[in-house]
Amino acid sequence: MKDNIYLGLVHHPIKNKRGDIVTTSVTNLDIHDIARSCRTFGMKNYFIVTPLEAQHKLVKRILGHWEEDDAGVYNPDRQDALAIAHLVNSVEEGISKIKEIEGVEPLICVTGANFESNNGVETDLINNARLDKRPIFLLFGTGWGLHAQVLERAHFALEPIFGGSADGYNHLSVRSAVAIYLDRLNSASESLK
Repeated sequence: MKDNIYLGLVHHPIKNKRGDIVTTSVTNLDIHDIARSCRTFGMKNYFIVTPLEAQHKLVKRILGHWEEDDAGVYNPDRQDALAIAHLVNSVEEGISKIKEIEGVEPLICVTGANFESNNGVETDLINNARLDKRPIFLLFGTGWGLHAQVLERAHFALEPIFGGSADGYNHLSVRSAVAIYLDRLNSASESLK
């Protein structure tokens, strides 16, 4: 993908089913699978957002395993994909890191399965970022979704993914949602050349 897109998997602030602010646990599958999708679609970096030191230790141990020679020799593709995964304590820290790299604050884009309103689809997002000459920080929530603190900071909300279930069922895993959105963004980027 030619556009500068950074991905953030947010574990805090997240909503629980009552709407309270919580911090969710990082999962091994999310680390691996999302890194692989990010690498496949050319994301600049994949930020794992959690303020919990215990979670930082876990993620560092997982990432460190794949930096070891034996693991790298066994599966170099996994090692390559995980090289773009980075820990940050907050969405704000991710924004600061992107600004350091790009020299400009990113356009913050949020995703969610149950948005009551949105700003459009992937082509709209790419067009906005190109017009503003800004990178995109694409945020995904865990748990019951991104808390209002994050949503209020966003510049753009992508249309939810609708699968066509006859009864309206819409509950993808975050790994699946990431892959679908990244594929759509790649197609949008290519169509707008």
